Amino acid sequence: RLVFIGNRVLVMKSVGIFIVCVGLLCSCASSTQLSLYQKLDGKAGIGRIVDSFIYQIGNDEQIIHYFEHSNIAYFRQGFITHMCMLVEGPCTYDGDSMVAIHTGMHITEKDFNHVVDLLINAMNEQNISHSLQNDILSRMAPLRGEIIKM
Repeated sequence: RLVFIGNRVLVMKSVGIFIVCVGLLCSCASSTQLSLYQKLDGKAGIGRIVDSFIYQIGNDEQIIHYFEHSNIAYFRQGFITHMCMLVEGPCTYDGDSMVAIHTGMHITEKDFNHVVDLLINAMNEQNISHSLQNDILSRMAPLRGEIIKM
């Protein structure tokens, strides 16, 4: 209960209103935080990353042999859908498992790491920030064991 009168009461009311406003602004800011999918510009942004990645692969002599007999349009669509799902977009990947896709390819750790570098190059080409790149790669990292030496 306020005992003071005059300017001091006004100051106390102003401080109270300010605190309420700051609290409301903070709750609004946190409720409108963009998802990783939105930060990547949705499916269109993921498509641009995948297109850059395919270009990187197509120009890389160390990796291209893994894709010699691939249907690139099918790979592109599958990778877009898979990445969309990984970044919590509205996509459901129902393609083959990573094990099924990579069995018999005998991908070495060196080549796997090189493909990751190509993906990083593609994300850099698309001006994806390093923090978003790290978020994407951390979501993809658990798949490593399903790809190497299958």
